[in-house]
Amino acid sequence: MDFPILPILFGLTAAAVLIWAFASKRAAEKKMNDPDASKSTLAKDAPDH
Repeated sequence: MDFPILPILFGLTAAAVLIWAFASKRAAEKKMNDPDASKSTLAKDAPDH
């Protein structure tokens, strides 16, 4: 029996990437909506508006 491993690996990889992207998007939106959240390290030297 020939077992098609490539489509299964593709599906698992695509699912993992989608889950990671959704979790990252939710975390970023949660931090953007929090007025008490700290600035990112890239924005520490930026002036406050």
